[in-house]
Amino acid sequence: MKLYRISFALLLGLGTLTSCEDKLDVQNPNQQTTATFGYTAEELEENVIAAYNHIRMEGTYARVGYTLDVCRGDEVWNSSQVWYMPFDDLNAPFTDEIGQWSWRDWYYTINVCNYTLSRCGDDNSALNDQMKRIKGQMLFLRGLAYYNLTGYYQNPILITDYNTYSTLDGLYGTNSTYDEAWDQVEADLSEAMTLLPTRDAGGEWAKGRATSGAAAGYYARALMMRHKYSEALTVLKDIINGRYGTYKLMANYGDNFREGPAYENNDESLFEIQYLDYGSQGTDDEWTPVNTSPNATQGHAIESNYGPGDCGGWADLSASPWLYNLFKAERTTSGSLDPRLYWTIGTYEPEWEGFEYGNVSYTLPISPDEPVVTNNNYGGLPIAKHTNLRTGLYDKVVTGLHCGINLRMMRYSDVLLRAAECENEVNGPTQQAIDWINQVRNRAGLANLSLSDFSGNADKLFEQIANVERPKEFGCEFGRGFDLVRWGFFYSNDRLQQIKEHGTFRRTNDRTRVKESVSYSEVGNDPELKSSYDSWIQGHEFFPIYQGTLNDNPNLNGNSANNSSSNADQLYGPVHPVVNL
Repeated sequence: MKLYRISFALLLGLGTLTSCEDKLDVQNPNQQTTATFGYTAEELEENVIAAYNHIRMEGTYARVGYTLDVCRGDEVWNSSQVWYMPFDDLNAPFTDEIGQWSWRDWYYTINVCNYTLSRCGDDNSALNDQMKRIKGQMLFLRGLAYYNLTGYYQNPILITDYNTYSTLDGLYGTNSTYDEAWDQVEADLSEAMTLLPTRDAGGEWAKGRATSGAAAGYYARALMMRHKYSEALTVLKDIINGRYGTYKLMANYGDNFREGPAYENNDESLFEIQYLDYGSQGTDDEWTPVNTSPNATQGHAIESNYGPGDCGGWADLSASPWLYNLFKAERTTSGSLDPRLYWTIGTYEPEWEGFEYGNVSYTLPISPDEPVVTNNNYGGLPIAKHTNLRTGLYDKVVTGLHCGINLRMMRYSDVLLRAAECENEVNGPTQQAIDWINQVRNRAGLANLSLSDFSGNADKLFEQIANVERPKEFGCEFGRGFDLVRWGFFYSNDRLQQIKEHGTFRRTNDRTRVKESVSYSEVGNDPELKSSYDSWIQGHEFFPIYQGTLNDNPNLNGNSANNSSSNADQLYGPVHPVVNL
């Protein structure tokens, strides 16, 4: 027994000595590095989740990244007259840090995408189905990031190789040109189209994720930014014909702006940003990209920006009187109002009694004598989209990053109206273009357009699409600012005058006056009237690159907004003249 104990002690001692020479290398799973992580598909799936999370940040789509473009459009104005003011007026100084938040957060997204893509390899034929989906999603999200960076900042830095982050030369890169940036967007999205499954093939997996249909839709959008109408038309036709999955218009337009699994990721949605329904998410607002709280919210603050002050909102953005009167100008075939008005602008209308949730703002009844306004000091027509103003669910805005309504970033109606626009650009007014437009109009109960209404006049049909059909279908949604840039409206005198008219609004604390028609001709005579575009300076259709970013990166130069320089030479074709419809 003693010998056994001695032997055991010797063995134990030898083991101890040996362990000093051959240390056990235990990897801490909480301290992974780029050298040790990302070599299996399961690990890369975690990166995919991280990349999707980054598109829900303050500077991407949770608030500022979404609303900067909304207030750049002519159907929205700044009713708080404080927050977003320089971006609404299109004269943001390069010292305004808010304008840097989108730049910052989209590059966070790009970083995750580049790292993941570095693990996927260049030979797509060698990838299994899971790896193809991983790579396709990363290409889509990187393309989406550069789509926004280019549409906002004109000539961002192109960083596509993760290895370049290992040197300052790679991290502190130089500006791309506008064309180089769009070339990269097109390359990423076109490759993603070949790797991702359709929504039909993806099944349950595809809900909330990028699919080949999402990539194709954004690819067409990117092509149209440089007037590549023929190429875009081919892609849009393929979407319509089901090559990238089955899409259709929802029978009820309002189903595109409600929360809950019965409405979100529906048949009309090509791509949407996913948020947890209010009440099922965390409690801690986190406005930075770090998001360290285990109780971080999983919602957005678009509702807070739109929401009327009387209902707890921040009362920052309002619909323009032009958009309201555009809706009022045309009745449905049954003699009622366009139902899209109900879901776009929170006004009292006799027709809304008995329609959906009736004349309500949240659960506050609206009456002709007591209309709801966005801002108590400056008035404004409340925006209903992507809020619960018309859903009947909540009695007030829950401010902060709490709204659970998914943001539908691309809907099938956009495919139809873009296809009609491209058809008109390539072939002039055709019955096919009219048919695509009528599908969208019919959902709203409006009468069909006729080809004879346009008599071979492509300018007239463009006017119908650009300033009637699109604003009524997409009013107060993301995208109008991109449209005004790609159409060249800032560099044509009659078009600039037109958007000044569209962007005219009344600042008043008289609630009974917010629905009045206003005229740009009275700006200057009536002190309550103002137009968002009076202060536009050439080059400021884009947002300036933040001076702090330029200071940190000596290789980076400012864009046209920093230099107040004209972009007339960036146009890719003649600007359609204004046509009276």
